[in-house]
Amino acid sequence: MSSQSTQSTDGTANTDDVLRLENVTKRFGGVVAVDDLSFSVHDREILGFIGPNGAGKSTTFNCVSGAFPPTDGKVYYRDEDITGVPQYALVEKGLARTYQTFRPLDDRTVLENVSLSMVPNKLFSIEEFRTDVEDRAKDICQQVGLTEYMHQTPDELPHAGLLRLEVGRALGTDPNLLLVDEPFAGLTPEEVERTATLFRSLRENGMTLIVIDHNMHGLLDLVDRVVVISFGEKIAEGSPEEIRNDPTVQEAYLGGEL
Repeated sequence: MSSQSTQSTDGTANTDDVLRLENVTKRFGGVVAVDDLSFSVHDREILGFIGPNGAGKSTTFNCVSGAFPPTDGKVYYRDEDITGVPQYALVEKGLARTYQTFRPLDDRTVLENVSLSMVPNKLFSIEEFRTDVEDRAKDICQQVGLTEYMHQTPDELPHAGLLRLEVGRALGTDPNLLLVDEPFAGLTPEEVERTATLFRSLRENGMTLIVIDHNMHGLLDLVDRVVVISFGEKIAEGSPEEIRNDPTVQEAYLGGEL
């Protein structure tokens, strides 16, 4: 997929920008975690969002997904200003994310975990699930490769299975935009490729994804375009090949990860 300009010739935002950050800054006291950051994500794109440890990647995800508001700047989702909108409201709009630290309900089965994610703002017992909810949850389990584990609890899953459950729970909210935080961590090369295949299938079905990961080979083989930050600032943007050969990026990673 080719990269597209974030603005048209008359200076207005492109209508195919699913997400747009404009001069986003996040401070924690005197520490600037994200510094005047601007970039956009196009419809049905897989964008890689990378940087060294402590660069501000997860903080940016938190600003976008409503975990906390940016100190300055604006976040737009499908041209709507969502700056500071709480996380539950963004989920209802179609924006979801995964986390590095998995947080399933260990007293529920895999199927029940996915089913519960489909109705996050309603309180009810497991017996109240409608058949169509359970059927959809089964479809998601099949989609993410958890069919054989559906009736087991999360503590019975291997690490790769927990990752797939995290993705499945996010898919239960029916997102249009999915923020994925460190999906390849702890996976074997074969599991990385299976996970990348899953993400490609989500894109083929109309989803837009932003992926953070430190596995540069797996990430750069997956994504269409890459945004690189260091110390909260954007230092590069381009195709995977351009990023691989960018001396500024290589210096930020001390020449060891690309």
